[in-house]
Amino acid sequence: MKTLIVILIQASIILNVTAQEQTSSETELPTEVVDVLNAYIHILTTSETLDECADRFLAIAGGGLVNPAGTKLRESVKPYSLKKDFENIKFYTVPVNVVRVVKSQTQMTGYGASAIAGDVYKIFIAKKDGTQPAPVQIVFPKEHPSISTPKITNIGSF
Repeated sequence: MKTLIVILIQASIILNVTAQEQTSSETELPTEVVDVLNAYIHILTTSETLDECADRFLAIAGGGLVNPAGTKLRESVKPYSLKKDFENIKFYTVPVNVVRVVKSQTQMTGYGASAIAGDVYKIFIAKKDGTQPAPVQIVFPKEHPSISTPKITNIGSF
């Protein structure tokens, strides 16, 4: 009986989260979000080293990818998520081909002063060979006292 109740609660949570998401086309992306996505791809494709890439990426990173003050990347970002994208961007077309966008809302992502809430755009980028696309997540903050531009909040899927 307890198992059945847990399953029903989990199912209602999944349905609620799914109902709040919207799938949209590339043309519905705000210009500022497209600019941040293009900046990320540019950083990945033009940086000579992973260290240079990390230094340049900090300006557009946010949420849980940065420390609470937003002044540096979290210790695990560069050697794992960013490294994966830096090494694998060669498998994606540039300029990128956006195949799907899922828009949702976030209550809060990140910690301290760098925590942001707003519209979340999970943007799926096509690979050159047409296999499974990979997402980049960008949050367009709402009502934040110091962050007004979109920030990338989830990477490492390339």
